[in-house]
Amino acid sequence: MAKGIYVSATTPGSGKSLVALGLADTLHRHADRIGFFKPVVHGPDAADDPMVALMKARFGLDDDRCRGGLTSGEVRALLADGKRAEIDSRCVEIFADIAKDCDVVIVEGTDLTGQDAAVEFDLNARLANNLAAPVVAVVGAKGLSVAEAAAAVEVARKELIAEKCALLAIMVNRADPELVDRIAAEVRVGASGRPVYVLPELEEIARPTTGEVATALGVRQIAGRADMERDVRDIKVAAMNVGNFLNVLEEGALVIVPGDRADVMVACLASSFSPEFPVPSALILTGGLAPDANIYPLLAQAPFPVFSAGEDTYMTAKRVSEVRSEIWSGHRRKVASALGLWSKRVDETELVERLHLPRLERMTPLRFLHDLIERARAQRRHVVLPEGTDVRILRAAEILHRRDVCDLTLLGPEPDVRELAAANGIDLSGINIVDPATSELRQKFAEEYARLRAHKGVDLAKALETMQDGSYFGTMMVQLGVVDGMVSGAAHTTAHTIRPALEFVKTRDGVKIVSSVFLMLMPDRVLVYGDCAVNPDPNVEQLADIALASAETAAQFGVEPRVAMLSYSTGGSGSGEAVDEVRQATELVRKRRPDLAVEGPIQYDAAVDASIAESKMPGSSVAGQATVFIFPDLNTGNNTYKAVQQSSGAVAVGPVLQGLRKPVNDLSRGCTVEDIVNTVAITAIQAQVPADSNAGSLKVPSGGNFGR
Repeated sequence: MAKGIYVSATTPGSGKSLVALGLADTLHRHADRIGFFKPVVHGPDAADDPMVALMKARFGLDDDRCRGGLTSGEVRALLADGKRAEIDSRCVEIFADIAKDCDVVIVEGTDLTGQDAAVEFDLNARLANNLAAPVVAVVGAKGLSVAEAAAAVEVARKELIAEKCALLAIMVNRADPELVDRIAAEVRVGASGRPVYVLPELEEIARPTTGEVATALGVRQIAGRADMERDVRDIKVAAMNVGNFLNVLEEGALVIVPGDRADVMVACLASSFSPEFPVPSALILTGGLAPDANIYPLLAQAPFPVFSAGEDTYMTAKRVSEVRSEIWSGHRRKVASALGLWSKRVDETELVERLHLPRLERMTPLRFLHDLIERARAQRRHVVLPEGTDVRILRAAEILHRRDVCDLTLLGPEPDVRELAAANGIDLSGINIVDPATSELRQKFAEEYARLRAHKGVDLAKALETMQDGSYFGTMMVQLGVVDGMVSGAAHTTAHTIRPALEFVKTRDGVKIVSSVFLMLMPDRVLVYGDCAVNPDPNVEQLADIALASAETAAQFGVEPRVAMLSYSTGGSGSGEAVDEVRQATELVRKRRPDLAVEGPIQYDAAVDASIAESKMPGSSVAGQATVFIFPDLNTGNNTYKAVQQSSGAVAVGPVLQGLRKPVNDLSRGCTVEDIVNTVAITAIQAQVPADSNAGSLKVPSGGNFGR
């Protein structure tokens, strides 16, 4: 039977869904099979709960492992009829069905809302006991002083112990950010001596989005961009003339205005298209009044959604002010903020120690990608993104910052970058922006570039011009230690990204070639394919270099390297120039790394299938269990990785460049925001390994934006 963990609110408005999400993210990386169960849902359909939907989407859970139980209406009716035992039995039955396929199940209790709070507390305690699930108690501290929060923890502890609940942990959530440390110091630990974690209220989570407002009010969109993830940072009712209104308009404000105020609508549009003025998050036109027909073409160009409401301005404003934001809305920026907060405030290792989870047996794609983020965060690094005028880069940068993965610098003219971000509702607070053309670092970078490339006829004037290029400027930031790594290529070719690194970052000692691998995320393991992106026709020595670098990359990402040097022949069964080259490369690898498990030449089937390996290459430590596959040429490698990706559903992460003294990675021009996030995390992890570098000691200037 799986171990259940019951996340229970002990006060109304505790924000327990954030704790359930953070706990699921942690356990997903420490258990093979997690599940989620919400015994009581508040909607009319237990199968249509938004938190259940979020958990399914986030962690790839199917209906058998992620379910709702009873609706709140059903629970109230059963309680009124005195049938508490039926509530328990039905929930235990559903939990048992989920637990059959899981190692651990997160159970999220009810919200303690309204007049039934005491009844719900009792219900949660009873369900936790009946499910034999230890409780993670969530104490809401919004509006509480230090003493009040500490007292609330004591009350929760005593009440749960009185109910004979097994208390796994207590977490204080939604605390005043300025009081977090004082609350943590004041709160008394329990009998276990384990810490009580204190999480602050985060504005990024508390703010509703335009989509949440639209859903809550039931308004319809009539114009503008259908961007429902914009944060609503403020509410402005336009009841004054345009001049005064623009004076109080703020970035991200939701503007509520009667539908016949064309002047305010035009002013909002003009403001959004000017770098010096704020961009609203949305417009709500009230009173059921249709804008003048001549205004519609203008509203259609709005970079934010425009809604129409039938109610008057006062009632609309009142209802907007009552909209609550929820984690379960599933907006990726809110989820990123929640998980970033969790990682900052909760000691994952300590929390997992409280549980006795079975040892991990497999590495799923989702777990691997989640683990990338945690590994990048564990030893913080600084990554530069030269393509600061690509909206995908900006969205990825915002998510990376909210998840607290690494420090970031964006390159590009600051007004252009900020205008693009504002037009798309992207928050770049806390992210450095540098314009290579005006940066204080450009002169020093140019001097260094001229010195390094003097043998190619590069003088200072030419170097100053070259350093206006984002790829060159960003690569020099890496070279001189201003940042730890670079990711580019969303809007440029691979050659444009790699060329500067080849010119002056150079390869590591003992490595003669820059190559690449794809991390192939299979359903239950991770394989490494190289080289599928850079070198068309490597010779014997280069093939050996690729194999050694690929083995090192594999180990860096937690894959035990067992290297298969692929060919159309296995062992001594074939001959020919191509087979001989693979055989010679294999011998070079063995000579340079006697400790490395390597086999070649070997065919792909013999490398992956144990039964075929037994007949073709019995007794081999690699055959049938290879993890690193080295292809003889780019044609074979590129086609194979794509064939495996398309036919098996494997997730291909990469290409990951290897062999350079410092990490520089290339993106596909068709990359998604998620691809960028993953590649930045990979680059940060690569930078955690000490580089063989004589880099200078330049450091990032303190403060916000630098190098203006």
